[in-house]
Amino acid sequence: MSVGFVLINVTPGKERDVFDLLLKEPDIPEIYPLFGEYDLIAKVMVKDFDQLSDIVFNRIRKINGVTDTKTLTGGKF
Repeated sequence: MSVGFVLINVTPGKERDVFDLLLKEPDIPEIYPLFGEYDLIAKVMVKDFDQLSDIVFNRIRKINGVTDTKTLTGGKF
């Protein structure tokens, strides 16, 4: 398994709507509201980085209200 963290910006006033939709995603076990440059952070658990790309491009970015994302990938020591 691989992990990614997606920082998400949303249209003002849509934070809760986007949060609630992301909670329904089976590959997103954790999501938190943030204060600062980004509005939400989602932890994404995937089998590989192709799946991570698919989730970000075809699911998260297609949610009404999502305006920007930045994806961080986890590594191993």
